[in-house]
Amino acid sequence: MSLSTTKKAFSELLRDIADIAYFKRTLLVASAHNMPVESFPWRFSSVISVGSHEEDDPLVFYANPDPPVEFFARGVNVEVAWLGGSTITATGNSFATAGDLGDRRARALQARRLTPFQLKSVLYLISSNVGGRQ
Repeated sequence: MSLSTTKKAFSELLRDIADIAYFKRTLLVASAHNMPVESFPWRFSSVISVGSHEEDDPLVFYANPDPPVEFFARGVNVEVAWLGGSTITATGNSFATAGDLGDRRARALQARRLTPFQLKSVLYLISSNVGGRQ
């Protein structure tokens, strides 16, 4: 997901929705806010939060040893689809979330019917700075 709100009035409702999904074995992956502000739903423990790094290799992703952002994936100068079948180069946490980490890895692992907690653990263990290639 590429959405967030800084409005605290919505935080409890969003937390409830994220927690319900989590306990029904559905994992939400959300981009962290691009600015250093308190926003939701990426801050919830029931959501995988993703920020961006600038390495060229789209398969490199990192577990963050200093949360609240849990993982960093390629999100700088990413080629993305655009209007009329063209592409543009864009930067932001949203592109890291929708790319390799959020889309391919999370979906592939969840297809194995892992619980959200197991999926987060596996992503951590296979991250480039923990157990994956460096």
